[in-house]
Amino acid sequence: MNIMVQMKDIVNQLQLDVYSGEEFLDRTVESSEISRPGLELTGYFNYYPADRIQMLGKKEITFAEKMTAIEKDIIFKKLSAKTVPCFVVARGLKVPEELVEITQKKGIPIITSTISTSRLSGIISNFLESQLAERVSIHGVLVEVYGLGVLIQGSSGIGKSETGLELIKKGHRLIADDRVDIYRQDERSVVGEAPKILEHLMEIRGVGIIDIMNLFGASSVRNRSQIQLVVNLQDWKTDNTYDRLGSATESISLANVPVPRITIPVSTGRNVATIIEVAAMNFRAKTMGYDATKKFEDNLAQLIEENSSGNGE
Repeated sequence: MNIMVQMKDIVNQLQLDVYSGEEFLDRTVESSEISRPGLELTGYFNYYPADRIQMLGKKEITFAEKMTAIEKDIIFKKLSAKTVPCFVVARGLKVPEELVEITQKKGIPIITSTISTSRLSGIISNFLESQLAERVSIHGVLVEVYGLGVLIQGSSGIGKSETGLELIKKGHRLIADDRVDIYRQDERSVVGEAPKILEHLMEIRGVGIIDIMNLFGASSVRNRSQIQLVVNLQDWKTDNTYDRLGSATESISLANVPVPRITIPVSTGRNVATIIEVAAMNFRAKTMGYDATKKFEDNLAQLIEENSSGNGE
């Protein structure tokens, strides 16, 4: 089944204005691409993408103003195909009366905004891409730690939700607990959000379902976040080898996007929430060019060189 977005969702989420056809906002769109019908205004309709939102900016409106009444009637009727989701007029420009009249008859809404055409096109396109993207559900707890989207995974009962709750108590934010819906935003980023039924809720064994926003306030939750780091919680086993220097590089594929992953062994007495905080800060430091592991290796190499020089004397 194809994913569709209604015009009323675009208007409400992006706070746009409805110029006419408010009763037609139940029309839907399945494409995130925006059409600028410049060629069509000249009469060229060979490749008219009528299934896309049609955006009119300064060039289109200025051109339309110089058209005759007969030309406007012909062109606007062709533009107002039955599959057109809506017309969007940017920059607070004046909407042609002829277009209003024709779209009212065809049941097509006209939406306006004072935002510049290129910026408005990007805003709507990005919103549609996020809404139309295919979702995949995975298990885990998604939290925002120091502005970094951290997905906590691990076997059932290892303490993912309890760790997430501790992070929330420390001032970080919950995106999703137990089940995370993920989608690819672009080739290099993946976004996670909570299913509607689980939004702002957590399940803590022995306590039950708790409402994080109600208990900790609106600042303790977010609707969605890019997943930038995956933390895999694993039962501590003495015969397992764990990365002690941070030099091992590992990643996991989420929605066909590689995301860095670290494994944290869990045992009695280890404050996992604090470790995740430090891991998030260390990850951000690496992305900014500072690598503590490299510094240690450089220091070690320098010490070996100094010792070698001393023995040579």
